Amino acid sequence: MSIDLSQFHAVFFEESFEGLELMEATLLELDVNHPDSEQINAIFRAAHSIKGGSGTFGFLPVTEFTHILETLLDKVRDGDQAIDTDGIELFLQSVDCLRGLLESLQAKQDLDTKRAEQLSDVFQAVLDGGAFAGSASLVKTQVNSVEDAANPVPLAGQSSAELAEEAPEVGAVRQQTGFNIYFKPEVTMFKGGNDPVRMLRELAILGQIKTSVDTSELPALQDLVADNCYLSWSIELLTRCKIDDVEEVFEWVEDECELSITPIFEDALRQTMISSQAQLHDLKIKPKVRSEQRLVMPSGPLPELDDLQLPDLLDVPVQAPLNIPEQAPVGDFLVEADTAAVTMSAKAPAKMTTSKTEASSIRVGIDKVDSLINLVGELVITQSMLGQMGSEKEHMTGEHMGNLREGLVQLEQNTRELQDSVMRIRMLPISFTFNRLPRMVRDISLQLGKQVQLELSGESTELDKTVMEKISDPMVHLVRNALDHGIELPSERIASGKAAIGTIVLNAFHQGGSIVIEMTDDGAGIDTERLLAKARKNGLVGASEELTQDQKLELLFTPGLSTLEQVSDLSGRGVGMDVVRRNIQELNGSVEVSSERGVGSTFRIRLPLTLAILDGQLVTVANQIYIFPLVAISESLQIDGAKVNNLAGGSDVYSLRDEYIPILRLDRLFGLRQEVKVLDGSLLVVVESEGQKLGVVVDELLGQQQVVIKSLEDNYIRVVGVSGATILGDGTVAMIVDALGLSNLAVNDLAAAKKMTDAAA
Repeated sequence: MSIDLSQFHAVFFEESFEGLELMEATLLELDVNHPDSEQINAIFRAAHSIKGGSGTFGFLPVTEFTHILETLLDKVRDGDQAIDTDGIELFLQSVDCLRGLLESLQAKQDLDTKRAEQLSDVFQAVLDGGAFAGSASLVKTQVNSVEDAANPVPLAGQSSAELAEEAPEVGAVRQQTGFNIYFKPEVTMFKGGNDPVRMLRELAILGQIKTSVDTSELPALQDLVADNCYLSWSIELLTRCKIDDVEEVFEWVEDECELSITPIFEDALRQTMISSQAQLHDLKIKPKVRSEQRLVMPSGPLPELDDLQLPDLLDVPVQAPLNIPEQAPVGDFLVEADTAAVTMSAKAPAKMTTSKTEASSIRVGIDKVDSLINLVGELVITQSMLGQMGSEKEHMTGEHMGNLREGLVQLEQNTRELQDSVMRIRMLPISFTFNRLPRMVRDISLQLGKQVQLELSGESTELDKTVMEKISDPMVHLVRNALDHGIELPSERIASGKAAIGTIVLNAFHQGGSIVIEMTDDGAGIDTERLLAKARKNGLVGASEELTQDQKLELLFTPGLSTLEQVSDLSGRGVGMDVVRRNIQELNGSVEVSSERGVGSTFRIRLPLTLAILDGQLVTVANQIYIFPLVAISESLQIDGAKVNNLAGGSDVYSLRDEYIPILRLDRLFGLRQEVKVLDGSLLVVVESEGQKLGVVVDELLGQQQVVIKSLEDNYIRVVGVSGATILGDGTVAMIVDALGLSNLAVNDLAAAKKMTDAAA
């Protein structure tokens, strides 16, 4: 029976993306002056895991690229290769490259390996004795024409003439090593999950191989056991890699096989190489440092072990001829094949769609699973007890009724604990969102010529997975704005008495039933006067209209408003902050901003912990039950008629501790009754959203309870002032009130009243 390996792809991709995030975060933390060996080991292990997994699933382009990356990391780990800022940049580029390859494989798209090949060539040149310095910029430079592809690229500070002088003559034979390998697996190797064919694949990545198989121990067909291995191989590997690289291929099976690896040298290879080198004489440009050398397997995917035919394991063909060119400088890695690829790309660009990958699963700690299992056990016991009482209902006594009530209380407690445990499973630390920001800060700072450090705190604060996925883009936009608009250039900061390095602080913490995310920068602050002038110019604010500081800051969230005169690839189009607020509001959250000119700005995002369940206050209005989110309620009080002021147009405001808040009547808004309710002595629920307070008149305050949110928009239509609905214990449907929507309705009501007053005047 063959095993469908595709069922494990999702886990492989998820673990690989996690490994890339770890590599990126560790590279950003690495101090090139005093590199931490444990950090380098962590980067190496992540690359090694991706290489092993991709090899298992037959993703050869990823395996080939991670192999040479891993080899270079191994040299850095052993101290044979010094790491510098250019090296960090190259490794970060390799993370981006791997992420792109994996995303394409995950989306089942055609792979564009051009960037991987460029990086591999640079890595190989460094392995051959080159340096990291200047190499990173070479990979970033794209080949724009066929002419560019046909000419070698000099290193930084190196002229084309010097490059030509240093390049070795085509056809010159350098010392080359290879290995003779004898590999005889134990009979039981297959039972451990190991496969010799995959090891042959790994060897083919290291160079050119030629194999012969020994079938002398193969039994007669009637005696053959399907999961036994009876074959052994003699392998000739032509390569320049170290013996350690070869031994690594067999490290998982070294205790389950007979293995010998014998080096072979130039004299034994010279005749093979000469015929290959002769084919390079007609080239007008230098050969690649690293030629493509891979095992040619039968067309199509590799068959599973149970489906593999005996001839497939006998003599594995290899590509010929062998191309082992001269060692060349780092910049000398453009070949005629690349020129053809560029020409082809210019005529018919490969279809490549960037897809955003989101984790389709959650890793859960075993303690949470154990807690869930225990609670389910308690629930089963309680259900069994209640079921037993139900079967004895005809003989129910007072004692039985007491036991029944006790069982119902226990059931309620078990249900609540089970609900909490299930919700905790969906909770993930917000570091999953924060971890993508350091790389972005680094890259944009370099692009803008600014010096910025990012400080993170509260990364362990937990948030619902759905909320976290949707808050990621708004957070990215806020940080980009802080880098582009807020933090000044080093010269400007020094001139204003600040440190040359700017600081952006991200902090997350729980407050009540919400999570608060604060982003603070010590930049120039928001020029509210300039913002107001631009708003007046655009007709958003009247020429004589005066605004408070908070109202001026609110202009930031106006669509199409930007104070930048020139549009850049980062900002200046007036698009973004309005989308940030809208996305946060869709999560039933809010965003506030405060700023001081010359000191800095703070953005504060408040979000519910989960979108599935909320703590609500039940109220009645005209015999209808409504639910207010507890986090939106600031207080409830009985109306004093003397503090009610009526405005023209029929709107009322209430005087509450030196401020006037609009009064909204839900019964009139939703058309629940005809008669007008007297305000004096009625109940007023004061809700707050986006810094605005609103008093909602209700008939009665009921209890507080957790409710499951059902989308009204998905099941009906969008209703202003209502964020969703829920089903109560008696089966009736109750609407969940949207404090922000009600606030907007109240503002519109006041605006309409003012308009009527102005018209009457």
